Parts: sequence; structure tokens; C-alpha cells
Amino acid sequence: MAEAETGRVVEIWTDGACSGNPGPGGWGAVLRWGGHERELCGGEATPTTNNRMELTAAIRALESLTRPVTVRLHTDSTYVRNGITGWLNSWKRNGWLTAAKQPVKNADLWQALEAACARHDVTWLWVKGHNGHPENERADALANRGMTEARSGVAAAPRTAQRSGRPSSISSGSSDGSPVPETASTS
Repeated sequence: MAEAETGRVVEIWTDGACSGNPGPGGWGAVLRWGGHERELCGGEATPTTNNRMELTAAIRALESLTRPVTVRLHTDSTYVRNGITGWLNSWKRNGWLTAAKQPVKNADLWQALEAACARHDVTWLWVKGHNGHPENERADALANRGMTEARSGVAAAPRTAQRSGRPSSISSGSSDGSPVPETASTS
């Protein structure tokens, strides 16, 4: 892991959504650092699963940070939290096989998540979904928006919005030193 910036912590809330499971899916994230806050969302029109969208939300949020930092990532997915904090090392030791000797589902995304975590000092926190937690509810709404837009073909790439919900212009990061991006990468 790269040396993470000490001091303030980036708080991230993520969520994934899927219609049909498998079906069109979306992901959303809320990032907060000091007085900076951004919302990210995106989706896939091709059949995907809720678990893949949950993983994608965490990956995209971590990848969007402009430098190594300390992160507190809140997810309502026990699959993501348990996988990254407990199962991942066993899967790697077992050649990406489960304890039942079956291939790990979503191994491509688990590997991408591990790589995204490598530059940061990440603490994984579980939050109960659909329980009135404001940031989790916002991440859920963003994931559903990403899914709806992907299904209708409106959004071709992930995007970032300021808290007001208005899309920001594309840039390489925050102009004021915040690790929270002004915009998301469209790659």
C-alpha cells in the first residue's frame, strides 16, 4: 500500500442495484472529505448481478480518489465487506477457488477491488440498507439512477455530480487539493 495521507478521512458510501438479477444494473457512491462531497453513478445495460454492481461501486469510488488517503467505506453489502475483509486472502491462497473448490464468482472484480484498495488505508464498515441512513439512501438512489439510465441508454459512461446533483465538467481531479475528485474518469 502507498503511504496514505494522515489526518482527515475520506468517507465513502456505496451501493449497487440490479433489475432481474441478472439484468440491467447500476452502482452509486457518495464521497465526503472535509467540506467536499461528490456523488458518482454508472450502470450496465447488459445482464449483470447485484453483487457485481456492489463491487463496482466500491471499485469506482476508490479508483476516483486523486491520491492515497485513509478511507472509511460504508456498504450495505455483507458480500463485499466479508469478501474483502475475510475471504479474499483464502481465495488467493487457494488459486481463486472457494473452500468448496469452486471458482470464485466475480474474481475479476475482487482482483480489481484489491488493486483499488492497495493505494489507500481502507476500513470497511457495514451499514444496514434501506434503514433511513441518509448517505446509504443517496448511494441507493444513485445506483438506481445508474441502472435506469443504463437500461434506457441515456448514460454511456460513469459520471460525477456535485451534491446539488448537477453534473460537473470533466477534469483530472480537485483543484483545491481534496482527494475527492471534481469528476469521475470516463474510462
